[in-house]
Amino acid sequence: MICADVVPEKVERLSRGEIPILEAGLPELVRANVERGRLSFVLGAGAAVPTAEFVYLCVPTPQGADGSADLSYIRAAAEEIGPLLPSECVVVNKSTVPVGSTRVVEEVLGRDDVSVVSNPEFLREGSAVHDFMHPDRIVIGADDQTAAVRVASLFDDLRAPVIVTDPASAETIKYASNAFLAAKVTFANAVANVCEAVGADVRDVLLGMGYDKRIGFEFLKPGPGYGGSCFPKDINALIRIAEDAGYDFGLLRGVDEVNKAQFGRVVAKVERMAGGSVEGKAIAAWGLTFKARTDDLRDSPALEVLRRLTGKGARVRAYDPAVDPATATDDPRLEGIAVGTDPYGVCEGAAVLVVLTEWDEFRRLDFTKLATALEQPRIVDARNLLDPAALRRRGFLYEGVGR
Repeated sequence: MICADVVPEKVERLSRGEIPILEAGLPELVRANVERGRLSFVLGAGAAVPTAEFVYLCVPTPQGADGSADLSYIRAAAEEIGPLLPSECVVVNKSTVPVGSTRVVEEVLGRDDVSVVSNPEFLREGSAVHDFMHPDRIVIGADDQTAAVRVASLFDDLRAPVIVTDPASAETIKYASNAFLAAKVTFANAVANVCEAVGADVRDVLLGMGYDKRIGFEFLKPGPGYGGSCFPKDINALIRIAEDAGYDFGLLRGVDEVNKAQFGRVVAKVERMAGGSVEGKAIAAWGLTFKARTDDLRDSPALEVLRRLTGKGARVRAYDPAVDPATATDDPRLEGIAVGTDPYGVCEGAAVLVVLTEWDEFRRLDFTKLATALEQPRIVDARNLLDPAALRRRGFLYEGVGR
């Protein structure tokens, strides 16, 4: 396998087996295959495409100003590889792309002797290697059944269900899957809000729901709201896709609105715990990434909550095991947030600690030491990560989500 990129520094690092992101199992996998000669990294498509039987397009599709997906990167990639493709090659769209993108790539390539297939990915950050090796399903969208069979054969060893459909259906499956999961997260948050209003415990409510096989436990967890590089972008893209086709996807608009409101509910909890206002007060935060086991800060709900707190005059200090304080000052997403080197240090003299990312190591910290560090032992646990009974026995004021 040959992987091409346009950034020389990235190619050099990958060639040495250095992975620029935090992803469990990926460094070992890359190094092992580089050493065996099964994987290499090159600069530019010209060094990778001319001898390829399959060419995967794995480029970003960022959200445009109108909510639609920006196809400029995938168009540019198709333009670059078009003249270089060998006859009978299969070009595979791996990026999350709007319905109709397979046709767009075909038009840009302008090649009748190659096929274009949609093969969306369903990998979760933090467990991507495991998800690739143990997929729930393989989705292939193609008009050319021969090309579809050729792509399907690449996954024979994985023994997963293979769904072969048309390109538009394959592209819709990806968006619909992410939209449903985002809706499930948002529903759990809405139920948590009801639980707070009526005095129920969201843990027991969701446990009772999850045992129903039609519902299941996955993604049925309340928190500060969904985020990351996929859900917000894909929700808005699917709303726009539906709108362009003449359908108002009001359900997803509601999901987006409820999710944004959840950020404000977490901020309100911190304000109440701080005595009604955070202006001029030090607020400590545990967690900056959008989820645990990744260093991804893109559209992190933790950052959205902290931005709102700084906007209200709070002085925010934060710790995250995946965020290096030495480089944090260069990241505009962390503007106004002082990133510390340890979880206790950021809490020194803070009025409230807010837990925003579900890192397991936060459960195992010394809470007696934490109580001494804080101005008052007060915690807002936006992930329901900690044990409220144990904390209250230590004298903490604790507020979770729906508890």
